[in-house]
Amino acid sequence: MLILVRHGEVAANAEGLLLGRADPPLTETGRRQAAALAELLPHPARVVSSPLTRARETAAVLAGDATAVEVDPRWVELDYGDLDGQPPTALGESDWHEFRTDPNFVPPGGESLASLCRRVRSACADLAPDAAHRDVVVVSHVSPIKAAVTWALGVDDCVAWRMFLGDAAISRIDTSGKHPLLLGFSDTTAAGQVAAAPTPHR
Repeated sequence: MLILVRHGEVAANAEGLLLGRADPPLTETGRRQAAALAELLPHPARVVSSPLTRARETAAVLAGDATAVEVDPRWVELDYGDLDGQPPTALGESDWHEFRTDPNFVPPGGESLASLCRRVRSACADLAPDAAHRDVVVVSHVSPIKAAVTWALGVDDCVAWRMFLGDAAISRIDTSGKHPLLLGFSDTTAAGQVAAAPTPHR
């Protein structure tokens, strides 16, 4: 099984900001989400991570002491360029329309969705044979995980804009058959467990 996990919360996520290659650590909530994910998921035979800190911190918790974390730069988040750390309103309405309808649109100083999808599909194809026989966990970000789903479904890159992926969300792709099969998308049980936990007294 190919198990795709979005990293736990960072401050920019909580603030609703665009977050690409900027490299903040997990918040306290994000660390609790990572611990909740480790309780939910089977111990993986293999753990692959984006090189960014928020993904590597989450991956380390999921891997535990027995499994090494492999870092694959193909799973890094979309490069938002000049928009990194900005609110979505920093990109004008007409540019947002083009971004969502043209996969080759490149935000200033950034990366196109088409470029991201190419690298993620290559990464998925490389992992698929191994994931057909054992659990392979990939800890990544919103855009790469959506791109992996478009790979599984065999659909256009821009379908990614019609998906919502929560913090610490789990998605599953079965790669054991002739074609990949999407079994689940954006399961936020771990994030919900953290949200429901009582806040400790300070």
